Amino acid sequence: MNAPGETLLPVVPVEPSEIFLRHPAHLMALGFGAGLSPIAPGTAGTLWAWASFVVLDWVMPSSMWFWILAVGLVVGIWACEKTGRALGQSDHGAMVWDEVMAFWLVLVCLPHPADPDYFGTSQGLSVWLLQAVAFGLFRFFDIMKPPPIKWVDQHCKGGWGVMADDLVAAAFTLLAVALLLRLWPWLA
Repeated sequence: MNAPGETLLPVVPVEPSEIFLRHPAHLMALGFGAGLSPIAPGTAGTLWAWASFVVLDWVMPSSMWFWILAVGLVVGIWACEKTGRALGQSDHGAMVWDEVMAFWLVLVCLPHPADPDYFGTSQGLSVWLLQAVAFGLFRFFDIMKPPPIKWVDQHCKGGWGVMADDLVAAAFTLLAVALLLRLWPWLA
């Protein structure tokens, strides 16, 4: 017998491609198809996040990013919970909305050319180079999961757990980029 409120996973797991278009939650959790990549779905989801960020950042005001991230996180927790149940695995590798939200957060926090002191905060590095470095660092932290990312990954469950370890990886990425920018004058 199950405890009250306990979520049951299906007995027979299904493939992500089988449920992709069945519900908007699945479409979102699977990164609008990026998570269906047969090779490195997390990296594919992060690349989708980068490409979509470039387009969205070009067509909308920067002030909208706070709302997009807040709503995307809350709705993403629900979507990942629902999709995890449908797939029979709470943190299936094809669910990449966590990478999307975390990498959008990283990109929003990087120095932006529209910032008044962009050249001071970016140390003169191009926005593309900063984003590429952030991409590499984020993938490193997300894949390797150094402490405490691994602890968060193992102890946080459900939709929130799917998102939480990537948010910590995003924080590590931002700290590493900040350190790199601080040290850049001595490294160059």
